[in-house]
Order: sequence, then structure tokens, then C-alpha cells
Amino acid sequence: MISVLFSLALIFTELSLLAFGGGNTILPEMQRRVVEVQHWMTPQEFSALFALAQAAPGPNLMVVPLVGWHVAGLAGLLVSSAAKFVPSSLVTIFVIKAWERFKDRPWRRIVQAGLVPVTAGLVLASAIVIGEATAQSWALAAITLGVAVAMLTTRMHPLVALAAGAALGIVGFGM
Repeated sequence: MISVLFSLALIFTELSLLAFGGGNTILPEMQRRVVEVQHWMTPQEFSALFALAQAAPGPNLMVVPLVGWHVAGLAGLLVSSAAKFVPSSLVTIFVIKAWERFKDRPWRRIVQAGLVPVTAGLVLASAIVIGEATAQSWALAAITLGVAVAMLTTRMHPLVALAAGAALGIVGFGM
């Protein structure tokens, strides 16, 4: 059990320091590490935990404590949460102070402009990883694509999409 907790701490500390541009940017690497490298869960289980985390109120990376819980119970939840949220919070405090100190420097605007497409690419990679794990049938792929299109082209509230998905699951659509 100690080795599993150590692995959780190592993985989520590393991911904490890589989560540049928002928490969802590390989803592909998180999925790779917990599914493909550690074999702690299947892609579908990871996708289900991610969906559950997104439906819950709170930070957008509530999937981290859920992964920890799935892997090692309460101890896993605590270790993964501390490893993910403490290092990045400390770095953020330091960077905000430095960023404010250099707010009038021309290089700051250049750095910001360069980080926008990197962040967009990381978020897109996250969407692809979750989409691939979710779309295990033509029906589920159609739902995934339909929700993506609806979210990109309308002002639909995400809870409406979640409720529709839950309703489709209840009636057995896509199984």
C-alpha cells in the first residue's frame, strides 16, 4: 500500500507542476499514467470518474481525488489531492508575485501570446482522450459529437447536456 501511495504522490506532484493553462491540460498525461502505465483502471473507468467530477461542484480537477479514492481509498484520496493541489498552488503564488513585478515589460505580452495556443492544444488533447475513452459504440460517439457541436454552437448550459446524457443512459441508449 505504501508503494501505491508513493506512486500516487509522485505522479500527481509531477502533474501538478505540468498543469500549465488549467487543470484539464494534464488529463491526457493523467489518463496515460493511471490507465496505461499503472493499470489502476480502464479508459472507460477514467472517463466515468472524469464525468462524475465534472458534474460535481468545485474545482475542475475533482477527478484527482476520485482517482486517488479508486486506487487506494481514503489514503489515496488525501495523498493524490495534496500532491496535485499543494505544489501548483505554491508555484502560482510565486509566479503571480513575479508576474506583477514585470507587468510593464514587453516580453510579458510575448510570453502570454505564445502560451495561448499551447494551452488550447493541451485542452484539445484532453477532449480527444476523454472522447476516445467514452465513444465505445456508434451511439455513444454520436452523443459525444452532438454534445460537442451543441456546446460549440449554442449557449446551452452544460448541466442540460449532462441531464440529457443521464436520461439517455437511464433508457439504455448507446449500450
